[in-house]
Amino acid sequence: MITTNILFFEQYLTRMTAHLVDVRHDDLESAAKLFVSSTERAGKIIVAGNGGSAAMASHVAVDLTKTAHVRSVTFNEADLITCLANDYGYESWVAKALEFYADADDVVVLISSSGRSANIVNAARQAKAMALPVVTFSGFDRANALSLAGDINFWVDSTEYNIVEMVHHVWLVSIIDRIIDIRRASAS
Repeated sequence: MITTNILFFEQYLTRMTAHLVDVRHDDLESAAKLFVSSTERAGKIIVAGNGGSAAMASHVAVDLTKTAHVRSVTFNEADLITCLANDYGYESWVAKALEFYADADDVVVLISSSGRSANIVNAARQAKAMALPVVTFSGFDRANALSLAGDINFWVDSTEYNIVEMVHHVWLVSIIDRIIDIRRASAS
């Protein structure tokens, strides 16, 4: 007999697995190639999110740079966030950071579980105004504002923050591992 506690984990991990595999593989490949193409033109990948998504952005940026040799940055410095939020409003600070730091060959990756975070949606609009490719990671409502603003959009059909964030994280690190695979194949 399965106890209630074990049943919870079995159901939880089954839901997580179903969401992980519910992704367009062509989109993962397109994102990997876009990142490689950007770095070949001396561009960088800019990754941004709030809260847990900001922590994920940091992890992804470090792994892109260190293991995949794709230059990547985040805007997670407290002084930058508080300065820009104070001067331009919290809803505009990421857009302003892009205005100040993004270059022509960069790619912008924006993460918001709900797809409704005003600062992240405004960043997508700023990136589009600068003609930068935008890759989005969101959940909750399929037609959320963030996914409507992106070029390549990854969406998790869930309203559970931990499910959405962990699926985003796995998809992002799978892109990193694909870039490593691409580079390994081209070196041989």
